[in-house]
Amino acid sequence: MASHRKPRTRVLQSATSPAWSRGAIGVTTAALASVTLLSQGANAAPADPDDGGGKQSLSDVKDKVDTLYRQAGSATQRYNAAKEKTDKQREAVDGMLDQVAKRTDKLNDERRVLGTYAAAQYRTGGVSQTATLLLTKDPQGFFKQSHLMDRMTGRQKEAVASFQKSQKAANEKRAEATEQLSSLAASQKKLKSSKREIQSKLTEARQLLSELTAQEKARLAEIERQKRAEAREKAKERAEAAQREAARKERERQREGGDGGSQQPGGGGSQPGDGSGTPDSSYGAKAQKVLAFAKKQLGKPYVWGATGPNSYDCSGFTQDAWKAGGVSLPRTTFDQVKVGTKVAKSAMKPGDLIFFYDDVSHVGIYVGDGQMIHAPKPGANIRYESIDYMPFHSAVRPA
Repeated sequence: MASHRKPRTRVLQSATSPAWSRGAIGVTTAALASVTLLSQGANAAPADPDDGGGKQSLSDVKDKVDTLYRQAGSATQRYNAAKEKTDKQREAVDGMLDQVAKRTDKLNDERRVLGTYAAAQYRTGGVSQTATLLLTKDPQGFFKQSHLMDRMTGRQKEAVASFQKSQKAANEKRAEATEQLSSLAASQKKLKSSKREIQSKLTEARQLLSELTAQEKARLAEIERQKRAEAREKAKERAEAAQREAARKERERQREGGDGGSQQPGGGGSQPGDGSGTPDSSYGAKAQKVLAFAKKQLGKPYVWGATGPNSYDCSGFTQDAWKAGGVSLPRTTFDQVKVGTKVAKSAMKPGDLIFFYDDVSHVGIYVGDGQMIHAPKPGANIRYESIDYMPFHSAVRPA
């Protein structure tokens, strides 16, 4: 591979005069790497007591910070989609440049063959005009002169025809590479814009938190704890109600002379693969691997754009977890929600993907009893959470 990459710089410079075409490929994934933003609010500096009046209420600050986190989460999914597209384009461009280099090498080899014929003609005093034209930068004009072609040998004519074909192919491939480079540059520009948008939202949230006093930060943390506790209680009550309903239906089947419950329904999804049929059993085996992986990630930090193994964003986490279950998921929440079978909230089983918000910007993995494991937001770690902590959108069974 190394031998045909050598002339790449020469080829691109001649084919693409704009400066961006020579610098686009130099962008590395390191420039796109995720950065950890927003440490815990308690580490931020306290607000200046002399900052004057007009300070926002704690409720306003909380609402605005929550909104900024949501907007950053949605922007993160757009960033993930743009990055995935850019990575694929970069691979395509690299392959295209390899082909350009190979075709250029072939063209240069054939040009050397023609040069050999031309030099031989010149030394023997043969068709000196032919020798001169063969070495010009415009061989096409020469090739059209049929009376000169007639004076060539069959082998020379074959060499000329081969050179023409290779030259045309090389020019076409260079033009295609130039177009791909332009598309890649546009995608990279969009990627940088998405990155700036996310950083702007998170910086604004961090600034708002830094202006709170120590007492306000403590109150904000307490409000958050209460919200999570209420969501857990709500989920618990719903799970218990689902279990009571499942038990009631089972008693009715038994009274009606049923099979004694050999095939029980999901019962709200409290146990993975709880049916005896093949689909449930197969899904349950995969779900167990997914949940085992998810539990091992507890405590790892959320980092936007991250796909592991040391940190994750929400869709990077679910993608890696289901990979452990043998299922390949797309990168973004926008695409993951389209995979597999949609299930009702009341029919979810452990392992199901559960999506939140109208824009489908967040996802977690259902574990049963109204709980999920997810990568929440910047400044937080992968953790258990009630599925009622955020507005429910839909649930999907990937396999």
